[in-house]
Amino acid sequence: MTGKPALSDTSSLCDRRSVLAAALALPVAACGAPDDRKLLRWWSPQAAPAQARAYKAQIKRFEAANPGYRVAFEQTSDDGYPAQFAAAFAAGQVPNIVTHLPSFAAQSYYAQGLVEPMDAVVASIGADRFLPGANAPYLATDGRLSAVALGGTAVDMLWLRRDLMEAAGLAAPPRDWDELRDACRRMQTARIYGAPLPFGTNSMTSLVFISFIHRAGGQVFAPDLTLTLDSPATYAALDFYRSMREFCPPSASSFGWADSLNAFVSGATATGIYGGRVLVNVARQNPAMARQLLCVPYPGQTAATPAWTFNDFPCLFIPKGASEMAATRALAVSLYEPEGYIGQMLAAPGHVLPVLRGITNSPDYSGNPITTMFAKEIATMTAAAAAGHNLGFESAAHAPNVKAGEIIASNAIAEMVQRVTISGEPAKAAVARATDRIAAIMRAGTDRG
Repeated sequence: MTGKPALSDTSSLCDRRSVLAAALALPVAACGAPDDRKLLRWWSPQAAPAQARAYKAQIKRFEAANPGYRVAFEQTSDDGYPAQFAAAFAAGQVPNIVTHLPSFAAQSYYAQGLVEPMDAVVASIGADRFLPGANAPYLATDGRLSAVALGGTAVDMLWLRRDLMEAAGLAAPPRDWDELRDACRRMQTARIYGAPLPFGTNSMTSLVFISFIHRAGGQVFAPDLTLTLDSPATYAALDFYRSMREFCPPSASSFGWADSLNAFVSGATATGIYGGRVLVNVARQNPAMARQLLCVPYPGQTAATPAWTFNDFPCLFIPKGASEMAATRALAVSLYEPEGYIGQMLAAPGHVLPVLRGITNSPDYSGNPITTMFAKEIATMTAAAAAGHNLGFESAAHAPNVKAGEIIASNAIAEMVQRVTISGEPAKAAVARATDRIAAIMRAGTDRG
């Protein structure tokens, strides 16, 4: 079932698309003069102005090579995409391609039979063009690929400012949680808070806190997907996170991705926790800070605790029921053509890191002003991303967790954090509640996938 109306029926198309747009709260190109070209729709939550311009250039090249098609780009959101996809599948109005969602979202949709296998797309791009292991996070239990790697990320790096470190008498970045707490205390002033950790009921709090569990030596699931949230590591992470609240702005109780990023970029906090978008935002919005930037992997409970970086493995996938499958696959493949791919990576330099061989060292990529100025920081993030994981792929030993997307969307972990750090609920009770909710998600629909 494609759910795609005939493009010649423009009044029907307008009516149905306007209804869908209202349901999904997504921008859809306005219905105007009849266009005989067939429509392909591209969804992504990554749509900053520079990124949108890069996508437009890629679309223009595809349309020039395929004059029978036009491509409409439509923005989703990091926290809103589960509801948007549910509405799209229910209405039979799925997009043709989806980019920049995390690997665990693709794995979850694939396990529900909602995503096309992507092996043919990888073969058309050339499997040997990808960096080693780039597509491993998308390998489903049936041996096929649920998605294709579009880039890598190091989402929870620790960002510091050399000037503030020097003023506070800090000679080196913190190596463990005690040193981090001390650094935030020493750099905090009447005008600058120590850290922009998120405490909101949202995906950032959940995903960041999962990293803290790992940095305490724990995990949410064992490799066989036995739930292990109720562990000493989780309690240690909650204790530390609660202790950091005094160094965060009062509004951090509702912080999500944009809030945390803006707090550091604006100079309101002495440290940051984010990926490479910090680089371009600082260069454009707070250039005086640019030369002071330093990033390192976020420290663990002790210096001996193995590092753990959150990589959401932004990907490309094709929903089941997408129209014009041959053209859809051709559009997907076209996004990996070097000129357009480099342009997309440079729309937010260092934020989404290349996963194709030869890109990072190519003059067109490395010669960009941002990649030149921050070459050391990008190299640090690239190394961290290469060893990165997420809830759907907690370690190389873990089975794929196809329920990871549902767990994040439930906010069970974020609410656990809020109950302990904001509401003062005993950690045992909050962890037990979160454990029950996650266990119920894992049990539901066990006959699927």
